[in-house]
Amino acid sequence: MTTTAHTEEKILFTQGNIACAEGALYAGCNFFGGYPITPSTEVAEHMAEELPRRNGAFIQMEDEIASLGAVIGAALAGAKAMTATSGPGFSLMQELIGYACIAEVPCVIVNVMRGGPSTGLPTSPAQSDLLQAKWGTHGDHPTIALVPSSVEEMFTETVRAFNLSEYFRTPVIVLGDEIIGHMREKFRVPRSGEIEVIDRKVPDGDGICRLPYRADGKHPACLPNFGTSRFHVTGLNHDESGFPTMDPSIVQDSNARILDKVYHQRELIDKVDMRYCEDAEILFVSVGSAARAAEEVVEEYRRKGVKAGLFRPITLWPFPKKEFIPCAERAKTIVVPEMNLGQLRTVVERFARSEKILPVNLVSGEPLDPDFIVATIEKSKR
Repeated sequence: MTTTAHTEEKILFTQGNIACAEGALYAGCNFFGGYPITPSTEVAEHMAEELPRRNGAFIQMEDEIASLGAVIGAALAGAKAMTATSGPGFSLMQELIGYACIAEVPCVIVNVMRGGPSTGLPTSPAQSDLLQAKWGTHGDHPTIALVPSSVEEMFTETVRAFNLSEYFRTPVIVLGDEIIGHMREKFRVPRSGEIEVIDRKVPDGDGICRLPYRADGKHPACLPNFGTSRFHVTGLNHDESGFPTMDPSIVQDSNARILDKVYHQRELIDKVDMRYCEDAEILFVSVGSAARAAEEVVEEYRRKGVKAGLFRPITLWPFPKKEFIPCAERAKTIVVPEMNLGQLRTVVERFARSEKILPVNLVSGEPLDPDFIVATIEKSKR
């Protein structure tokens, strides 16, 4: 299956979910397996329209478990594959996310977050899955998760998610939220080739990959173009041939390698938006739509002469600690606005003194706005 690349520049005024789908198509996605769930459904709807026009395939499965299973199967057959879901569906996918991690299957999982737990607030915004993205599946596994905060970033970060998944041979998660997924903004769709797109590698020689899980230094296993090679895949611990093993030394080394291939190449993954962090005495740490509100507060504080700054991790996992720690050490106060009850704060506390940290939490289903952030700060001073 092949897709048609964008050859002409386009200007779109559209919602984040459509921008996400357009980013997937730009990256060469040619398979989508999914199950409709609010507030991510527009991603699937757009892919259902566009993929058949581009010689791709769209399939609606019976649930989210089957959806990710179909995505993994398509990726193993040579496709660039993705799915889109929200909180409860993301929870259902966790076991297969672990399978894709240990089998080193490249794929993209878009999670447009909503309120929870359980059915929660299906049509309202929240940032309920920041920690589930990191710790949702069992065992030690690599996690790459990206958090867009604009319609344009829903496009560019989806492209980057595909590139990272291909390079690192692992699932990559895009954490949108209902506000970013449904808000409309104007953005420019780049021409083909303007943004680098990493394609599936084709094996040399006879095209048969006899040791698909052999590591090359710090690089991940160089798995072949799955559609042209025969090899064994399992969710069990396996050796370089892909067949199961219980050899303690092999299990130890292979489990460590799937983490090391990500965490030893952080420079290829880390991406941060830092505003005025070099002199910030009050540092705001926020992601997604909450960061848009935090940015407004920072700009207003700066106009009033307050040394405020914004640290916005676009790559949430692995958390960009190298960039964050110097900013945290300089700041007198760290404000963490988020639409949950402290998930990002839990991460910030690992790298900053807890007495510095002021949480700003909203889980009412309403957008987190600048006035709420300022009111929380002022209340803390009383």
